[in-house]
Amino acid sequence: MSHRIRVAIAGYGNLGRGVEAALAQNPDMRLVGVFSRRDPVSVSLLDSSVPVYAMADIEQYQDEVDVMILCGGSKSDLPEQGPYLAQFFNTVDSFDTHAKVPEYYAALDQSARDAGRVALLSVGWDPGLFSLNRLYGEAILPEGETYTFWGKGLSQGHSDAVRRVPGVQSAVQYTLPSEDAMARVRNGEQPQLTTREKHTRECFVVLEDNADADAVRDSIVTMPDYFADYDTVVHFIDQDTFNKEHSSMPHGGFVIRSGNSGIDTKQTIEYSLALGSNPEFTASVLVAYARAVHRLARLNDIGAKTVFDIAPGLLSPKSPAQLRKELL
Repeated sequence: MSHRIRVAIAGYGNLGRGVEAALAQNPDMRLVGVFSRRDPVSVSLLDSSVPVYAMADIEQYQDEVDVMILCGGSKSDLPEQGPYLAQFFNTVDSFDTHAKVPEYYAALDQSARDAGRVALLSVGWDPGLFSLNRLYGEAILPEGETYTFWGKGLSQGHSDAVRRVPGVQSAVQYTLPSEDAMARVRNGEQPQLTTREKHTRECFVVLEDNADADAVRDSIVTMPDYFADYDTVVHFIDQDTFNKEHSSMPHGGFVIRSGNSGIDTKQTIEYSLALGSNPEFTASVLVAYARAVHRLARLNDIGAKTVFDIAPGLLSPKSPAQLRKELL
């Protein structure tokens, strides 16, 4: 192998650990370092031979990294880290606050273009793979409706947002799809569904000592972009129960395009995911797209990018000839 892509990780939580594991499954890549805001000595990696560096020193390593995978949260970390780190590295992230993608894209694009870098945003399964399937559905069946259902599963971005509420010690958030709404869509009814009619959100929260439960609940259910548009239930539990019952991270969902072709022929396109681990799957998507970022950088195709801008062949380690032979 002539050149293994040098990848580094910024942020080592659940997603960062997933990225480390995913990189081990891709022999054309190698993990050259992990950057953390914690004391590097306190960070234990799956592979102890990989160095851990202080996030504050990250700029010093720009010549040693081909692609930096950003594993911070979308609420507070990525809006600052993304544009900043795009000055020094080709980056890929999983920013998932849908309503704020346009402004985040603009900030990343300015920073990346000024530095001659590639910055790929909102990579994962939603946004990410689900976004692509929404596009395919609308392009192929222009007459119709697109529906996205999430869950049942744990949302990393929403859980992170709840954990940042003052008074919260630990928290997870589950998204639950409406079975009735999904049945109507699959039946070809093309119903007009509100956000509240498609999903509910359920939070399990451990409070810090002396925290005001009513204030915490109100902060969660009224949070813009995350919970305000949904029926949200907040349960307060103790830490032992939390540890026993909410340590796994399953998720999944469906993208369904219900439309018509020809005179009035009903057609349905459905794409679904059933994930045993949300962060591990998201990490696997990030790693595949990191390969594409490296290839774009070598072509000097700079600036901010989304999954809509990435040709599928760029994700694969296989040559175009192999792909034509094996997958067409």
